[in-house]
Amino acid sequence: MSSMNRREFLQILAAASAAGIALDSRPLLAAGNADATYDLPRFGNLHLMHFTDSHAQLLPIWFREPSVNLGIGMALGKAPHLVGEQLLKAFNIKPGTREAHAFSYLDFAQAAKTYGKVGGFAHLATLVKRLRAGRPGALLLDGGDTWQGSATALWSKGQDMVDACKLLGVDIMAGHWEFTLGDKRVLEIVEKDFKGKIDFVAQNIKTTDFGDKVFEPFSLREMNGVKVAVIGQAFPYTPIANPRWMVPDWTFGIQDDNMQKTVDEARAKGAQVVVLLSHNGMDVDLKMATRVTGIDAIMGGHTHDGVPKPVIIKNAGGQTLVTNAGSNGKFLGVLDFEVKNGKVSDFRYKLLPIFSNLLPADAEMAALIDKVRAPHKARLEEKLAVSEGLLYRRGNFNGSWDQLILDAIMEVQGADIGF
Repeated sequence: MSSMNRREFLQILAAASAAGIALDSRPLLAAGNADATYDLPRFGNLHLMHFTDSHAQLLPIWFREPSVNLGIGMALGKAPHLVGEQLLKAFNIKPGTREAHAFSYLDFAQAAKTYGKVGGFAHLATLVKRLRAGRPGALLLDGGDTWQGSATALWSKGQDMVDACKLLGVDIMAGHWEFTLGDKRVLEIVEKDFKGKIDFVAQNIKTTDFGDKVFEPFSLREMNGVKVAVIGQAFPYTPIANPRWMVPDWTFGIQDDNMQKTVDEARAKGAQVVVLLSHNGMDVDLKMATRVTGIDAIMGGHTHDGVPKPVIIKNAGGQTLVTNAGSNGKFLGVLDFEVKNGKVSDFRYKLLPIFSNLLPADAEMAALIDKVRAPHKARLEEKLAVSEGLLYRRGNFNGSWDQLILDAIMEVQGADIGF
């Protein structure tokens, strides 16, 4: 669906009103205006775009935000542990709008019918190009969990996503589920596919024998005369959460002390701005921001939290912005910094939902996706069943899709327990 200009939109409103259609009706809301949704004025002199946890979802999907996100102790009632009406109120989002659908589970079934699918790399590519046109030199950051999560990613050992990310124009990447491809496959991609194109960074991955770094801890770039360091943080608990044998010779961990040393090193090499590209999960990022100084922003992932605005954490060195950009290709975070006299003086942040019916598919990316899926088309499009209820996965503990998978495993395998 192509976007409409302001005059055309007003003409639709006038015609709808004359026909007796309520101006807040679902069909009218669905028409939308891509310019209004994605017109993000340029601000400052340092520009970063961020997506994370796409889990190999190349095509647009239906995606429901959680109805439960438990926060305990000091985290109770605070982002990212806000859902539904609480989240909308906290971030001043009007209920019943496209934005409310993007950030909450409310009225999901009807709202999904109205506003359509979200994500899709061809639609994401269109938005990235649009934003880069107004922000020359903007860096695109990939927070990880990118090479795993679909059939084609499994069958190609992540190659479909590697090729898609290169075409998308990713500059810097961190990781987690990437390591389930095994250390040798990860190194093969980093040393061959990514060489000279994408920096794979991780300050917290070292060898088990001598503690040598496996990847560069940060990437130092320059934009509009401003030097920025992007530090990588892989998921700290990879050897526990995923099979140890896949990365037998690497250690992970949070490593606050080493993070501080890395920040100090980046500053010593001229970085005026330091950004952490993290796969800690937002609660860990919030804690790290209180303990490590000199980080201007943490652009985080792992916990799939779509948080509309940064949480500002005060610390001994000043303040750190903490963001989290959702999952499954549904959002693109845009962070603009104004840097004066060698330090950040102001910022703007926007977490943009990717509505596939508002953003035309980028032809080159769409062709790549078709090419990836073509050999498996019949298998991928095989109809398996029809559900009588809503199937979704997003939640702290369980979702209807999760239960369906577990029920199937127990029935087919004869298991007494599935988890």
